[in-house]
Amino acid sequence: MTNQASQSPQDIRKTITLNAPIQKVWDAVATSEGIAAWFMPNDFRPELGYEFHLNAGPFGNSPCKVTELDPPNRLSFRWGKDWTLTFALAEMNGVTEFTLIHSGWSPEGVTEFGESHAIVRERMNNGWDGLVQKLRSYIEA
Repeated sequence: MTNQASQSPQDIRKTITLNAPIQKVWDAVATSEGIAAWFMPNDFRPELGYEFHLNAGPFGNSPCKVTELDPPNRLSFRWGKDWTLTFALAEMNGVTEFTLIHSGWSPEGVTEFGESHAIVRERMNNGWDGLVQKLRSYIEA
């Protein structure tokens, strides 16, 4: 019997420490204006079950749905047909640890645009490195 877990792509996880109180970080990751400032234009609202769109530029509007909302510690939403994004926050002595988790990858998965999950995951993994730094710049400005 083979171990399926070892064959499926891992969640993308990015953790950074931000020199800001948790509420300031929450406002940057759980409001439409905040998300637009460092990630993508959107019509997000922090409401459980709320359906919204991320404007992915040349890829068009990606449908999303808020699946978890626990202010100011955790927000999760479905993104497109396969993925879930989670923003987890923890306050520690006046700074905030922020963890982004991008899950829903599968070895045989294919995006709405016909690209394999393996290829897109690699691109997104690199892209998230830049985006969390953009979040840092936005918050610590």
